[in-house]
Amino acid sequence: MFTFMLKKTIQASAYLLCRIPCREMNYMRLLKILYIADRESIRATGWPITGDRIAALERGPVLSQTLNLIKGAHLSYSEWERYIKRNEYNIQLVDDPGRDALSSFEIDILERVAEEHRSHDEWAMVEYTHDFPEWKDNYNKNHLIPTADIFEAVGRTLTPEDKQEIEEDRLFNSLFGS
Repeated sequence: MFTFMLKKTIQASAYLLCRIPCREMNYMRLLKILYIADRESIRATGWPITGDRIAALERGPVLSQTLNLIKGAHLSYSEWERYIKRNEYNIQLVDDPGRDALSSFEIDILERVAEEHRSHDEWAMVEYTHDFPEWKDNYNKNHLIPTADIFEAVGRTLTPEDKQEIEEDRLFNSLFGS
């Protein structure tokens, strides 16, 4: 399992919101775009952008800690709320957190995924992610999708070295912050 990167998650969310003139988006749609971007980053590099845990919920795979941030049920909510506010089912960018935590590669992935799904509303995004094998395989089992299932779904093998590196990264971040 990867380590949740709060700053990257805020900046990735803000980047996606900045692309829209009103700087506002349905939060389910944002969660889907972020998940697809994480998935594409894993496909390309073996590492996600956000590092969030993925839950297999009724409406598809969801970044669990990001959903908790949106709902105000996360310990780091005050940091999130400095930049992004929720208004019922929409979230709005209220201040720019910058992009220093994101690589140009990660910004390119976010841009590509957002552009690919530009015309899809939240319900189309739900339908799209319902086709992902990692969601299908885990929806009625438990709520978290194992990292190995995501790796398999995108055509990567989680090697023992990958597992060790992920665990070392998780341990480092638990000791020194993300």
